[in-house]
Amino acid sequence: AQVVDLKGKKVSDLELAADVFAIEPNVGVLHSALIRQLANARRGSANTKTRSEVRGGGRKPWRQKGTGRARAGSIRSPLWAGGGVTFGPKPRDYSIAMPKKQRVLALKSALAAQSENIVVVQDFDKFTEAKTKQFAQVLKDLNKKKKKVLVILDYACDACKRVERAARNIDGVVVIRASNLNVKDL
Repeated sequence: AQVVDLKGKKVSDLELAADVFAIEPNVGVLHSALIRQLANARRGSANTKTRSEVRGGGRKPWRQKGTGRARAGSIRSPLWAGGGVTFGPKPRDYSIAMPKKQRVLALKSALAAQSENIVVVQDFDKFTEAKTKQFAQVLKDLNKKKKKVLVILDYACDACKRVERAARNIDGVVVIRASNLNVKDL
């Protein structure tokens, strides 16, 4: 991968690790990891009341026979207005488990699939103030203005905080830490 400065000029080349970036991406494991990540993000807190949970409806509304109307046992039947919901959602856990080796393989596959698009930017520590206009100019200089851009920052340093604040208001730009790298963002 090429290492560039903030103006987009090539500074040097960087050798990427072959055990990560030179592998054949495993599409099946990538798909499983993406489905897992999306499922684990679901809250599963939707809830409706069944006929037993709706308030009221303890008394039989009218006698069983002799009225000419259909038999009814409760005014909270799902057939009645104000009654319970028949098969509505209940709180549940959508999370999916995945072995750690498969998660690592999925991350490596995602990195390998994007290896030709990786650009290492040097000198982000020259960001003196968190200005969106300044970061937009950096993207323009790197010819990444009209694309979706994933900015991966190293660790919590002062320059990283400024870059994160400067980039968070630009459309199509996602800023994450290296420790939070995930399949969906890649």
